[in-house]
Amino acid sequence: MKNLSIIFMAISATVWAQQPARDYPVTAVPFTQVRVSDSFWAPRIEMNRSVTIPASFDQCRTTGRIRNFEMAAERKGKFLTKYSFDDTDIYKTLEGASYTLSTHPDMELDAYLDSLIHLIERAQEPDGYLFTERTIDPVNTSKRIGPERWVNERLHSHELYNAGHLYEAAAAHFLATRKRSLLNIALRNADLIDSTFGPDKRRVAPGHQVIEMGLVKLYRITGDEKYLRLAKFFLDERGRIPYDTTSEDVFRNGKYWQDHKPVVEQKEAVGHAVRAMYMYSAMADIAALTGDATYTRAIDTLWGNVAGKKMYVHGGIGAAGDGERFGENCELPNHDAYCETCAAIGNVFWNHRMFLLHGNARYIDVLERILYNGLISGFGLDGKTFFYTNAMQISKHYRHPDIELSRSTWFPCSCCPTNITRFVPSIPGYILAQKEKNIFINLFVSSETDISLPNGIQVALKQETNYPWDGKVRIAVDPKKSARFSVNIRIPGWLSQPVPSDLYSYQSKRTGSYSLTINGSKVAVQVKNGYAVLDREWRENDVVEIEFPMNIERVLSNPNLRENSGKVALQRGPLVYCAEWIDNGGLTSNLLLPDETLLKAEFRQDLLNGVMTLSGEVPAIVIGKDGRSAATVRQQFVAIPYYAWAHRGEGEMNIWLPRALAGIEIISH
Repeated sequence: MKNLSIIFMAISATVWAQQPARDYPVTAVPFTQVRVSDSFWAPRIEMNRSVTIPASFDQCRTTGRIRNFEMAAERKGKFLTKYSFDDTDIYKTLEGASYTLSTHPDMELDAYLDSLIHLIERAQEPDGYLFTERTIDPVNTSKRIGPERWVNERLHSHELYNAGHLYEAAAAHFLATRKRSLLNIALRNADLIDSTFGPDKRRVAPGHQVIEMGLVKLYRITGDEKYLRLAKFFLDERGRIPYDTTSEDVFRNGKYWQDHKPVVEQKEAVGHAVRAMYMYSAMADIAALTGDATYTRAIDTLWGNVAGKKMYVHGGIGAAGDGERFGENCELPNHDAYCETCAAIGNVFWNHRMFLLHGNARYIDVLERILYNGLISGFGLDGKTFFYTNAMQISKHYRHPDIELSRSTWFPCSCCPTNITRFVPSIPGYILAQKEKNIFINLFVSSETDISLPNGIQVALKQETNYPWDGKVRIAVDPKKSARFSVNIRIPGWLSQPVPSDLYSYQSKRTGSYSLTINGSKVAVQVKNGYAVLDREWRENDVVEIEFPMNIERVLSNPNLRENSGKVALQRGPLVYCAEWIDNGGLTSNLLLPDETLLKAEFRQDLLNGVMTLSGEVPAIVIGKDGRSAATVRQQFVAIPYYAWAHRGEGEMNIWLPRALAGIEIISH
């Protein structure tokens, strides 16, 4: 389901049979061209390569996922795992491994992938069908997949979902190795699906979106428009079959699958959050590749709904554990916030595409918030433990059964760990983009790259920064020969507001300022679409220096988020902070954070692989030993970046803290 269709989009047109007649106006600089060297992202990317991917393959082996393919190849046995979509855990890990091969050649890994691909080929049926649960024993199938191919696809069979992840893995493997082995498997499967589904054939809206994104990748590689048409067909099928629109049950009214209305008529994000993100990402692809303005208008409206009414302060989406879905507008509870890691990854895919479509920094502002907070929180510092959900609040006296207190090495439904394996290698592909003679610097990460602009202009770029701990960024712009072009540097939206909507705001009303120099001299800066536009004649060894103030900001919620009334969250730079029990006397639910509290930032190299902490002295409510009295005492308060919580044992955690006592609720056990 990867946005890697976009990341690879800028690779030389020689990988395509033909270049699309239409495409995104802005092109991502692919991760294969960006060499990351910073202390924040480079270790995570290396950890994913050396720890996460091998651990994921091991889990696929020990849990029976690989054995499922072996039995499918033998056409006998009993499906070993819980879900019909468990095939995708191998596909996603294979995809991530392929990305690492693009930047870190490894003969042993390459050979292992070849062996897995050979196994997948043996498991594929002669006509291209590939779905291990049915192939192992087509007579004794489970109720969820049905007695025949495709009959339960609208609901729970996941046959097309599995296919989509196969296509994404195949595209990654082909682009990384130029081997056609997995690509040929994917094309046989896609040709079967194209011969089966269409306006005059079998008609269905896939129960779990992702095949649409995978088909777009096959179109990009082959130039065969039938794959693009099929992707659009699957999207256009949504809303065609009537559901019980009077029902409040999202499973009965079609909202769970985003199947309640045609996609171009949907105005509110509803249903399963991951499915929605994959669908909106595919809609952006179709809008870019076909020029369909109705698709563009629809995703613009949907984006406004998510950014303005359905996103947590840490960037998480999907408030309701019941169906892993969106709640109603402004329904963002804290105690039982679900916020699946896969939904965060999908939201990055979508926001990146929105940027490539519109060239506006606000989409990168949202992407950055997700990336640094509610996404990497799901990826443990050891590289082999994960969160499926990303909690907003953990209380000693209340715990929702769906919300995790600690990370796990694997899950019965392990979509999130394997999604991490393929996402992390792609992170460098979100740093830079280009459009004609415009270079966009979106994320501030120490890195180097070489960019080719029109008219043979070759530019070497080098970023040096200690972001997100420090707001200083040095950018060396080094064209091979003097040339006029534009360097567009994103001015982070967090300087003036947490998100590009009124969902959250800063308590302070100051407007974030920044300083910018070229070769040591201040220059007049035009800001357009959230970017400082530096359009000039660039010469060898030019240097841009920009500094963003890293103020400690108090974040307030829109009044419609009633659960946050009277509460405040903390943010510094792009990072959202939380209070964790271990730093705050064993509890966090008893803390107050008055407006007058003085807070200081301090970098702690000895803590959580190095983090900037926020600390001060705050009132805390302490209950007497007899359980019949209470008092407020002053105590030391420490907050850590949210992404780093739950690495030191289980206990309370809060992002939102009361500013003052507004009342007392006495709870008896």
